[in-house]
Amino acid sequence: MKAIVCKKFGPPSDLVLEEVKEPKPKSDEVIVKVKACGVNFPDTLIIQGLYQFKPELPFTPGSDIAGIVKEVGEGVTHLNVDEEVFGFVMHGGYAQAVAVPASACFKKLPLMDFPIAASFMMAYSTSYHALKDRAKLKEGETLLVLGASGGVGLAAVELGKLMGAKVIAAASSEEKLQLCSQYGADEVINYSDVDLKLKMKELTQGRGVDVVYDPVGGSYSEPAIRSMAWEGRYLVVGFAAGDIPKVPLNLALLKGCAIVGVFWGSFAMKTPGKNMQNTIELMQWYEAGKLKPHIHKIYPLDQTSKALEEMMNRKVRGKVVIECS
Repeated sequence: MKAIVCKKFGPPSDLVLEEVKEPKPKSDEVIVKVKACGVNFPDTLIIQGLYQFKPELPFTPGSDIAGIVKEVGEGVTHLNVDEEVFGFVMHGGYAQAVAVPASACFKKLPLMDFPIAASFMMAYSTSYHALKDRAKLKEGETLLVLGASGGVGLAAVELGKLMGAKVIAAASSEEKLQLCSQYGADEVINYSDVDLKLKMKELTQGRGVDVVYDPVGGSYSEPAIRSMAWEGRYLVVGFAAGDIPKVPLNLALLKGCAIVGVFWGSFAMKTPGKNMQNTIELMQWYEAGKLKPHIHKIYPLDQTSKALEEMMNRKVRGKVVIECS
């Protein structure tokens, strides 16, 4: 089978397309013929050796997969050969087949095409886990989403509205903010040309926001925390800006706020039952037409490097998808 292979940590241009041995299922695994794989920002970090974990070289990147079950391992009872599924792996998705833990693999809805299914799991599950489980977002609260036009950011905007919050979307261009408005944002902020803290004070009449969803980090984190309401919750989702901010901890004291980590991958692996319930709820919303992943572009497998470069250069709005077979 063909797969994208990372032989050394470095930029996307170092990745190669090769023939590799097809995987065989272990206990509690299924082999999926990958039809599509979503591109996520952590993929750009993993191939550079900059993520929380470093896979052993050589490896195939890619996490968000959708496809057709080819083989079923021992102990798997809820999935069968030839069923259409979507799921999550730590790496291995940019390939024509991959072994997927059965607990992280779900039947795809018939109305979901493969690119949409491959755009769903990581973005929506991360954002729903963040808002529901970590922030405990309540109806009527105010939610600020940084990096709001990206995959997880746009999902957070959409879910925040569904959960009854007032949503303020912040991004770096008017084009990106226009998309956020289409996905339900009540207010938008172009933080490339305004002072984020001052604008937040204006939009909230000085009260501040109840929840900050931050997948960006860098220079935006501290002004976002300074814009929080009393007993707010600041969600640490990621660091797309590249810099991990050093935040003065006295702000947490003065605001009476909580700084809350969000690592959906570990949550899914450590508590698969809770993740399953969240996934069921998300699928029900999708089936009801309340969620609609935005696909920026679809690339063939041999152009994976180009897709990752688009992600690194902040050109993606919503999701980019690789067609694998």
